[in-house]
Amino acid sequence: METRPYVPWDLIGDFMTAVFEKVGVPRDEAEICAEILMESDRRGIESHGCNRFKPIYIDRIIEGVLKPVTEFEILKETPTTAVVDGHDGMGMVVGYKSMAMAIEKAKKYGMGMVAARNSSHYGIAGYYVTMATKENMIGITGTNARPSIAPTFGVENMLGTNPLTFGFPTDEEFPFVLDCATSITQRGKIEYFAREGKETPAGMVIGHDGKPMTDSAAILDALVKGTAALAPLGGIGEDLAGYKGYGYATVVEILSAALQAGSYLKMLTGRDEHGEKIPYHLGHFFIAIDTEAFLGAETFKKTAGDILRALRASALAPGAERIYTAGEKEYLTWLERKDKGVPVGEAVQKEFIELRDRFNLPHRFPFE
Repeated sequence: METRPYVPWDLIGDFMTAVFEKVGVPRDEAEICAEILMESDRRGIESHGCNRFKPIYIDRIIEGVLKPVTEFEILKETPTTAVVDGHDGMGMVVGYKSMAMAIEKAKKYGMGMVAARNSSHYGIAGYYVTMATKENMIGITGTNARPSIAPTFGVENMLGTNPLTFGFPTDEEFPFVLDCATSITQRGKIEYFAREGKETPAGMVIGHDGKPMTDSAAILDALVKGTAALAPLGGIGEDLAGYKGYGYATVVEILSAALQAGSYLKMLTGRDEHGEKIPYHLGHFFIAIDTEAFLGAETFKKTAGDILRALRASALAPGAERIYTAGEKEYLTWLERKDKGVPVGEAVQKEFIELRDRFNLPHRFPFE
């Protein structure tokens, strides 16, 4: 049972937008950023929602390593492709504009792809693919990130958690959205564990001695120092096919960097040679495919829906209550939260009050 107090959506959205504006983000772009953070919490993906509002976005803007005003520059463009430069601005703005561009190209030519360079953390990847599904399109996106994953048989953090994310429109109330890291877990989840005073389950993180680590705060410190790494999807070594997660993480790294001649691997630490903080220079890619360009959107959605319904109706394991398909749990979370708001833990409550008081904003929260 949820014990954290809920904050109404309009209140939390207005508050985050106001704080973004106070640190220099233009109003229209501040609304985009707040909306993407709220969408994460709507889906129950709390590792990328308001939990990250202050440390990943506001603090970085104040520190000068993230630019509040996003200069979105088109470096090269064809009818179906584009390369854009975000100039170290807000990754969520870069992501929103890039996928919108890919969608517009797909409307004209059936497919569109945009590669972005010099960006920053863009929130949940699933937001951008659902921009496409709302237009009856297939959406695909990925991003590289600061080094976290060790390659199979290694212990050094080399690859980012690098999500490879797909969204398919269906004839159901919600699209199929597969949004997950190519590691067993992601840094944001460990940050969440640390905030809540919880241990990280054994097997998700490997130390330089080859042994698993569970102390969440110590893991975050070790990841920064490079003395710990996340295990790739599948796990450590080959026995549980960890090489598959390692391979997919590498696919995302190449697509995120090579199409736009951007930074990769150890170039993405966010630190210079003296250990000082610098912009991350992340790369993303966005693909939109118009289902109408094949045998029609309705045919695609019906077939996709039939596949998902067949999967959910298949034989259950002993003791299991039901089978889910990707995006379903997030939809159910939204139904439960849409009239209540977002549950906010003590650590984030303190951050909200600190920011409210710092910028002399009028907002009052239910937990006060």
